[in-house]
This record gives sequence, structure tokens and C-alpha cells, in this order.
Amino acid sequence: MKLTKLLPFLAIVTLLGFTSCSTDSAAEDQIDSIEVPVAPQAKQIEIEIMELINIHRINEGLNPLSDHRTVKAVAFTHTDYMVEEDNVSHDNFFQRKQSLQINADANIVSENVAYGFNSAESVVNAWLNSPSHKDNIEGDYTDFDISAEQNDEGKWYFTNIFIKR
Repeated sequence: MKLTKLLPFLAIVTLLGFTSCSTDSAAEDQIDSIEVPVAPQAKQIEIEIMELINIHRINEGLNPLSDHRTVKAVAFTHTDYMVEEDNVSHDNFFQRKQSLQINADANIVSENVAYGFNSAESVVNAWLNSPSHKDNIEGDYTDFDISAEQNDEGKWYFTNIFIKR
């Protein structure tokens, strides 16, 4: 079959595929099946990052945020994914958001990610020097947590998630 005859057929199949994936019932099915893994024990670098973020928030007249085990577990799944993919991203953020809405009663969810920083101070300073990341750190949230994992070469990947309940 010639490519010119095949393209309209492929376009229709593609459109039908996207339509069926975006239905409300399909989204509800996904929401019902989201499970949260057990959160790993906090690493020293993670504790330091959370302390630095809360110190910054307090210095700005904002409330300190509480750590949250479910947020940590969800952040860990994404950090682990980034290490496996060898790529820093916000891939699948919508799924993390849905999981936290269901399992942590989150109304608002945001995240910061990073790669390659070797200390808590360096990653927090990088986020504070980026307007969009700083907005997340200074946002109207109640809870947060972080996951920091190293790849085989010892490079750190970070996922910091903020929620408002």
C-alpha cells in the first residue's frame, strides 16, 4: 500500500487511540489502582535538604513544612525511575499527583527535580536561584518530602514533592 493512502488511516487510528485514553472512566480506573510503596529510610542528605528548605521558609516568614511518609514514597518512585532512565524529568507527574490526592489527601501538588549536585546546600541553592523552583519552595503547602538516590556512577538524582492538604 502506498504511504499516501496509509497516512489518513494511521491518523484516524491515532486519534481514536488518544480519545479512548482520555475518557473519565479510564482515568477513574487508573486512580483506583494507584498503590504507594513503602518509603525508604531517610538519608542524611535528604534530611539536610528538608532542614535547609524549612530554614529558608521560616526566614521568609512562611510556615515550615512537615515531612510526610507517603510523599516520600511517591518521590522515591520517581527518583528511582529517573536513575533507571538516566534522565532528569517530570515524566508521569500526573500519576504522582493522583496518587497523592488519593493517599495523602493532597489538594495541591508540585515538585522539584535535580541531578548531579553533591550536597544538600548545592541542590537547595540551585533551586532557590531558579524562579520556578523557588516558587515551589515558597509555595502555600503543608507537607513535603524528598528522595535522593545515586546512580552506578555515584551521581545524585533528587525529587522534592510539596503538597497542600
